[in-house]
Amino acid sequence: MRRISALCAAAAIGCADGLAAMNRVGVVFDIDGTLADSFRLGFDATNVVLQRNAFPPISEADYHDNCIYVTPERMARHAVGEHDEDLGRRLGAEFDREYIALVSTETAGFYPGLRPLLERLRDSGAVLGALTNAAVAYAEAVLLVNNARGAFGSVHGADSVERAKPFPDGCLRVAADLGLEPKGCIYVGDAPTDGAAARAAGYGAAVGCSYGSHAASKLEASGHFDVVVPDVAALEKALFPKGFDDDDDALASVVRGN
Repeated sequence: MRRISALCAAAAIGCADGLAAMNRVGVVFDIDGTLADSFRLGFDATNVVLQRNAFPPISEADYHDNCIYVTPERMARHAVGEHDEDLGRRLGAEFDREYIALVSTETAGFYPGLRPLLERLRDSGAVLGALTNAAVAYAEAVLLVNNARGAFGSVHGADSVERAKPFPDGCLRVAADLGLEPKGCIYVGDAPTDGAAARAAGYGAAVGCSYGSHAASKLEASGHFDVVVPDVAALEKALFPKGFDDDDDALASVVRGN
């Protein structure tokens, strides 16, 4: 396992409030394939929209491969094999209406073990954020149906930031919302673009989840992640490494490189 961070420990100087802020850690999650097991929802809604518009259905592999793109570009690529801005905008808007209306714990429930992990993170003093390349309304809907919206101090989507992942804008916006420097944040996501955005933003660490849309080999080959985990149990171990008396110290070690 690669060392999970290159962030140096903050200097132990200044007032107590300032030191507490420097020690606080932000953990920012992608939504689909990271928090929510929503593949079937996205895949089925995509094919409903494509076929409604006289385009052939896609395969599961095609869906996963194109999940690196924002929704309008993804839909255009599914339909005609390349990015067509006008077509993508129209199909993307139709997809969002279809997709968001169907969000439930059955279609976009959290992966097993995610809820206790979020509670452990909160108990350790971490602040949580969410950033997706889907619409922000979708992210809000997923967190709401899973009774988790109140745990997140910042939620953004491709349509609520200037540039979507792999650009750093969303990661920077979430860190600012949480009152943290980017180097005090960890990004957790299932796509190479997640790691790229986190790195470009100067996040302290990036964790890749191979239980989502992309295989471990693809995430590792991107070079953007400090560690790639196969399941939620391994994610918890990555965020809370052994050898510390308290969870807050263990989590802080992730961004300090201890």
